[in-house]
Amino acid sequence: MISRQANARVPALAISGLTGGYSQRRPVLHDLSITVYPGELVGLIGLNGAGKSTAIKHILGLMVPQKGEVRVAGVTLEENREVYRSSTAYVPEQPTLYPNLTVKEHLRWTAMAYHLEEAPALATIGELAETFRMTDALNALPDTLSKGMKQKVMLMNALLVRPALLIIDEPFLGLDPLAIRGLVTALDEVRAQGSAILLSSHILSALDRKADRLVVLHKGNRIAWGTPQEVKLQAGFEDAKATLDDAFEALVSSAEGGHSRG
Repeated sequence: MISRQANARVPALAISGLTGGYSQRRPVLHDLSITVYPGELVGLIGLNGAGKSTAIKHILGLMVPQKGEVRVAGVTLEENREVYRSSTAYVPEQPTLYPNLTVKEHLRWTAMAYHLEEAPALATIGELAETFRMTDALNALPDTLSKGMKQKVMLMNALLVRPALLIIDEPFLGLDPLAIRGLVTALDEVRAQGSAILLSSHILSALDRKADRLVVLHKGNRIAWGTPQEVKLQAGFEDAKATLDDAFEALVSSAEGGHSRG
């Protein structure tokens, strides 16, 4: 596994000219480029069907690019599969857990899979359990947990690893307000330690406050890119009070009219 203190000069994620999808004749993504550096949180936003999930599948190596390339921690999947795989952690929108493993056993299994030292890993597990108010559930099986609690387990496993690149899909769905606050705090901590985060969410207000940069996708095309303020400017809003929701609506309306921005 690569060092957690990633070289800030090497992007944690570099997508260059990616065209891809399920069919050669009808690609979902069109010449997509995204760069995420260590310590950054980049928000991935778009309507349902915009290509967010397809982009994530390409990053995870579940789909092969038709054109372009995807690099994680400086390498492609073909160049160094071990480094590529060990440098990413993914939290899907729908939590998936092993029915016969307790919460703590899930976390210990993750620690072993990523070759984490036992004592520090156990200490981090305890800290994460407190952050997400899951201490009393460490010995529980998944069938006894609510969807929100299952989502917490997925997040705890990913945060335990502190990979070079953490990919999270709709992390705020199903979480209570205290868990959301705990998640934001935990994400700040892993960013401070050098992890990069690609976060896909429809909760634009959270990304407006926390994201370093945003990628706005529409029908597989990048229609805006930059800081939240830069995205608002690209949407035609110079007023500091303009919301990211307003900017997103304007960008999509413009793209639908055939006048793509960015």
